[in-house]
Amino acid sequence: MLLITVAAVLAAYLLGSLTFAVFVCKLLGLPDPRTYGSKNPGSSNVLRSGSKTAALLTLLLDAFKGFLPVLLVKIYGEPYGLGAGAMALVGLAAFFGHLYPIYFKFKGGKGVATAAGVILAISWSLGLATLGTWLIIAYFFRYSSLAALVAAVFAPVYYLMGDGVAWSAETPLMAALVVMSAMLVYAHRDNMTRLLKGTESRLGKKAI
Repeated sequence: MLLITVAAVLAAYLLGSLTFAVFVCKLLGLPDPRTYGSKNPGSSNVLRSGSKTAALLTLLLDAFKGFLPVLLVKIYGEPYGLGAGAMALVGLAAFFGHLYPIYFKFKGGKGVATAAGVILAISWSLGLATLGTWLIIAYFFRYSSLAALVAAVFAPVYYLMGDGVAWSAETPLMAALVVMSAMLVYAHRDNMTRLLKGTESRLGKKAI
């Protein structure tokens, strides 16, 4: 069981390390997202290139790499003794792979979409609640970073609130959500400074 868990965590990290923003932009002949705007290889910055297609592809692929490993453990892990603990570990491995990708000298994105994929795999209803929070904040305030911060903080809160109602909360998954929430806040520390100064770029603004 230990060897299987280690192998699953390693595979999840390697998958998470695939920085799809760079691959998608290269495929579509767009500038490297690390050279403009926030220089973050994520869907929000890719949107600043002016290509909604590239931004959507990046968003879906980044979410998928967080979703897939957790879902596989959730569906197929039980016969091998893999439960909530393994789900939490592979989810965190994919998430940290995005933040610190081995293929790109450990310099990655902020992990919002990948975290969303992990949350959706844990529980689709928790994922929808978190996504709904992001959409509401983004729609009214037009700041992707602010929406990500609010959604990140509320994800573990929703998980606790839904315990015994929509799902049965498990300690390893709660811990994983708290860690991802804390790391997302940390990854957005510069955005928080710009938000306070009023200099943060609004969602979709071109900045090449």
